[in-house]
Amino acid sequence: MPQDTSRATARAHHPTRREVVASGAAVPIALTLPPGAAPARTAAEKASSSGVPVKFTVNGTSHALSLDPRSTLLDVLREQLDLTGSKKGCDQGQCGACTVLIDGRRVVSCLTLAVMQDGTSITTVEGLAKDGTLHPLQQAFIDHDAFQCGYCTPGQICSAAGLIAEGKARTPEQIRELMSGNICRCGAYPNIVAAIQQAMGQS
Repeated sequence: MPQDTSRATARAHHPTRREVVASGAAVPIALTLPPGAAPARTAAEKASSSGVPVKFTVNGTSHALSLDPRSTLLDVLREQLDLTGSKKGCDQGQCGACTVLIDGRRVVSCLTLAVMQDGTSITTVEGLAKDGTLHPLQQAFIDHDAFQCGYCTPGQICSAAGLIAEGKARTPEQIRELMSGNICRCGAYPNIVAAIQQAMGQS
């Protein structure tokens, strides 16, 4: 039988899908911008590159910083001011390990933007002791062995200092309720309550 040359010729002129894909991958696709043009940047990227000027006082020392507007107060304290007493626990504001005092009010610093603290006075656990003398809460935590691993302790102490300043807790039940935002995974809660009660008697 004579060979069907028409089909062979058609196949010769129509590349396979594999050949199309292979040849397409070898073709560079160039996206060019007009001369002198630069890629557009988002507002956040512009602010991040320039920084936002912020001034606040931490443990009695004034600081003037240029900050990324997305930086949390916790990260600024730990990474730029080397105040590592405030701990990064859940990073979601649920465990209280990062609690600090802002103008005397207890705040979880992992959910607080540092640029919003311009002009404030911030106290971390490092700033509670005065002239080498422990704060009554710090001493009470030692006296009552109110910690085990110690990771949550700075936040517990700062939160307790804010609680005492608020003056709303009178009973152990009220202390437990108002300290419920600070989690101790070791379960030292009875000792923590006893330490706070001791410090309340000294404040």
